[in-house]
Amino acid sequence: MNRLKKIWAESKEEVIAGITSFFAISYIIIVNPLILADAGIPINLSVFATIFASVIGCFIIGFWANIPIVLTPGMGINAFFTYTIVVNMGFSWQSAIGISFLSSLIFLFISFTPIVELLTEAIPSTLKTGITVGIGLFLVQIGLEKAQLIQRGSNTFVEFGSLTNPHALLSIFGLLLSIFLFVKKINGAFFLGIIFTTIVGVLANIQDAATIDVKLEYLKDYSSILFKPDFSQMFSIPFLLAVFSMSMILIFESIGLLEGLIPQPHSLRRGLQATSVTALISALLGTSPTVAAAESAAGIESGGKKGLTAIVAGFLFLLSLFFIPLLTYVPQAAIAPVIIITGSLMMKQLAVINYDDFTEWFPAFLIIVMIPFTGSIATGLSFGFIFYPLMKLFSNDQKNQNKIMYVLGLLFLINLIFSSTI
Repeated sequence: MNRLKKIWAESKEEVIAGITSFFAISYIIIVNPLILADAGIPINLSVFATIFASVIGCFIIGFWANIPIVLTPGMGINAFFTYTIVVNMGFSWQSAIGISFLSSLIFLFISFTPIVELLTEAIPSTLKTGITVGIGLFLVQIGLEKAQLIQRGSNTFVEFGSLTNPHALLSIFGLLLSIFLFVKKINGAFFLGIIFTTIVGVLANIQDAATIDVKLEYLKDYSSILFKPDFSQMFSIPFLLAVFSMSMILIFESIGLLEGLIPQPHSLRRGLQATSVTALISALLGTSPTVAAAESAAGIESGGKKGLTAIVAGFLFLLSLFFIPLLTYVPQAAIAPVIIITGSLMMKQLAVINYDDFTEWFPAFLIIVMIPFTGSIATGLSFGFIFYPLMKLFSNDQKNQNKIMYVLGLLFLINLIFSSTI
């Protein structure tokens, strides 16, 4: 009887965690299609691709890896897909899908071979900590932007928002409520915070404007973006460079995200395998590659420890097909507090960095600041991975370092130069 009660309590916690993770990342259903629209993929069809990729990803990682991670088309890599590959390089969206497919195939090969162990073991713990903290700070920035507590400044890059803004006030209310519930150790604190803040927003008529007109009947046209990878230019230098760059982003962003998020480090390999398989499938579904959502941390902080969290999130993505208009009732101001608190909790890893060795903590520092300042996890990783071996060379400490780090540093340098010159 006691065992049954324990199983029920754990299952209930996982369900709440899955719901929390879903709401924290649910904006991707709207935002991803808006970004991919600039690549030429129809918004009303891209919504279905985003949902289906997320459903499949959550089920695969939940059942196969048994970890509480949500897989969705990634923010950052969707911008690379659209604005670098299509807009800047001039590829069609079908060619960009082909690039995504080949990059995911490379990622899949690495994740199912011993190469993945060589890579994960070669990365120093300092850099892994920097990745976790950098993603946490990035989440805080995203949350503050969603809360409209920070905005693009007229004389600076960022400035404080206005307290006369009802969205900002609602966010502050939600932040205080969520912190109160979390400190009091109320089960499902983050989820309850989202629900109550949403109710207050509806009563006060503080809502985000609906940006996408999607009806289930549009599903009949979805086949027009299915199975559309174009490999006609695959032997051209720009195509191959794009495949290389996207492969680097997929592999190391996924390693960094999963290293920073999963509570069971031994599950990393299966998590990477699930991520690579889903990224490959997402290309066939007509969307940019899937990655582990940093917002999964919200579910983990709510008690998610196993794959049931991801599976619950997957079912909610599936149900969202029928309730997409209702998601517009959940304002960004209700989601923002959860993201801010989650990001702040990830930053506590700063305590484990060895500050006595400048060559160790400075590369981690670069990752931590460059991820939010550039708005790109991949760029932040590049700076950390480039500077780490350089610092060891400068200090004549290269003999004790894994040689793979020097290869990775060179690859990240090539990727950074390529990404910034096109």
